[in-house]
Amino acid sequence: MTRKQWLLLAIAVVLAGISLYLNKDWFAKDGIQIYHRSRPIPAALLRRKMNASENPAVEPIVFGFNRRLKLTSLKVVPLNAFETNKYVLPLWYLISESNSVPIKDFAYGMPIKGMHPKVKEAVPHPLEPDVPYRLFVEAGEIKLQHDFIPMPHQQ
Repeated sequence: MTRKQWLLLAIAVVLAGISLYLNKDWFAKDGIQIYHRSRPIPAALLRRKMNASENPAVEPIVFGFNRRLKLTSLKVVPLNAFETNKYVLPLWYLISESNSVPIKDFAYGMPIKGMHPKVKEAVPHPLEPDVPYRLFVEAGEIKLQHDFIPMPHQQ
């Protein structure tokens, strides 16, 4: 190869490197988003026996992610108490040692396959309407948090 060809090749490699550097977000993984939604309870379901984590004064809450996650830890704490005490007792705390099933959404208080309460036989505490809470989620190295306020049940 001639000297001119080597110079053109070097310029092409430098330009390709600059292009990759400027567009490095193409190779980054998408961020994980958490959302929640409240679902009204149908009248027929109000007559059934409620479990310990359900408060009839609060609309049931469903949390979701923009992709499936294999959760290793899930915790809900009252936000006001957490802001003054980082070691506040959680209302709901699930962990997984190894075999949680990848999920995209879950309802507050529902059992999640492969996860169990951190404290044996603990049950989720009912949520109160119009009180802010914080959800902490861990999926391997990924740590997320999401604030939410349960909606009061609409009569």
